[in-house]
Amino acid sequence: NNAVVDLPAPVNISVWWNFGSLLGLCLIAQLLTGLFLAMHYTSDITTAFSSVAHICRDVNYGWLIRNMH
Repeated sequence: NNAVVDLPAPVNISVWWNFGSLLGLCLIAQLLTGLFLAMHYTSDITTAFSSVAHICRDVNYGWLIRNMH
């Protein structure tokens, strides 16, 4: 489809625009995964390790969300 190639790009889109969009996407991912992890994490000194183990083993896709965060 040659119509897509022939369309001009806006002048204000640059490398910094793409970098800022990527930073925004990373920030949103950090916020969402952090909120999800905060729902399952306990920060008590005696149960912190077991809560991380619980997130990784028992929560659906908890290992993936922890590694994404």
